[in-house]
Amino acid sequence: RLDRPVGTWLTLLPCLAALVQAAEGWPTLFRLFIFSLGALLMRGIGCTFNDIFDRDFDKKVERTRFRPLTSGQLSLKNAVWFVIGQLAVCGLLLFAINPYSRWMAVALLPIVIVYPLCKRFTYWPQIVLGIGFNWGMLMAWSDTQNTIPLAAIAMWAGAVLWQVGYDSVYAYVDMRDDKMLGLRSTALRFQENGKIWISGFYAATAALWLYGGVALDMSWLYFVVLAIIAGHFAWQMVVFDVRRPDRNFMLFRSNMAVGVLLLVGALGGTLF
Repeated sequence: RLDRPVGTWLTLLPCLAALVQAAEGWPTLFRLFIFSLGALLMRGIGCTFNDIFDRDFDKKVERTRFRPLTSGQLSLKNAVWFVIGQLAVCGLLLFAINPYSRWMAVALLPIVIVYPLCKRFTYWPQIVLGIGFNWGMLMAWSDTQNTIPLAAIAMWAGAVLWQVGYDSVYAYVDMRDDKMLGLRSTALRFQENGKIWISGFYAATAALWLYGGVALDMSWLYFVVLAIIAGHFAWQMVVFDVRRPDRNFMLFRSNMAVGVLLLVGALGGTLF
């Protein structure tokens, strides 16, 4: 997925914002490197497990039928070796973080593995995805300060709900295929009420990030940026249409701007 880095950026940007908040300014270059590489690898591991588990489903979907395993470019054996290699590099990264964070990293692995299976038995796989994708925010605090305050948990919970929102927007792109294959998603759960549900998740995200900013004593710049983020969420919901997959994919990608704004807000809230 290196040619489609949206998922990596959506994993990394909230983590970088948490690193800034935990460091109360600029994190060390070493920590930036370790967490950036960790985000890239964990996203890669998640995608590899997803492709392994979904290889038979992917053959029946136009968007995914050219993935390496499905198209025959890669054997299942080599895919397994590839995921083992990625896990080995992640294992080396454990030596670069403190003991608290090592246990946090170990706790993340089952979440990453189980996520691709969730759409087989629950309409809420996006919750599991959000927990795993944003786990680095908690680790940023555990490694920087050896503690995870309530405000940091609120910021993380906000990011989880943000991901449930934007990944639900994305799920509407695949809703027809998921229904045909007997898979589940929040889009199939929400149906025509998607705008109401996703608006609720975005509103909860803004509220949690507002509380986090107050509890972490962020400066006024953080709240200005948060207001811009809330405006972006409102714009998404004005444009969002459950019957327009092309438009919804564009809205999904636009959430990279939210990640950038969250990082800018964290920098402004701590440095000024």
